[in-house]
Amino acid sequence: MGDTGRRSSVPRQEPGPMPRIAYYPLVVCLLAVAAAVVSFTRGSWLGIVWVLLAGLSSNMTWYYVKRGRTGGQGGSVTS
Repeated sequence: MGDTGRRSSVPRQEPGPMPRIAYYPLVVCLLAVAAAVVSFTRGSWLGIVWVLLAGLSSNMTWYYVKRGRTGGQGGSVTS
């Protein structure tokens, strides 16, 4: 029902560094956000496309980061 004060005998593993492949969608995300800001400040509605691209690339970044933490063991990334 609560904390029993016991510690797990299994040591916690710290996550490793971000996989290199995750840097590419991160850069795309940052550039898309910058392009969206520039586009909206110039009054163009094309910025909506840049926002959608930023959302897609940020999801790809999280996917690759989570896949890198699991070690690519073929399991589900969402679990």
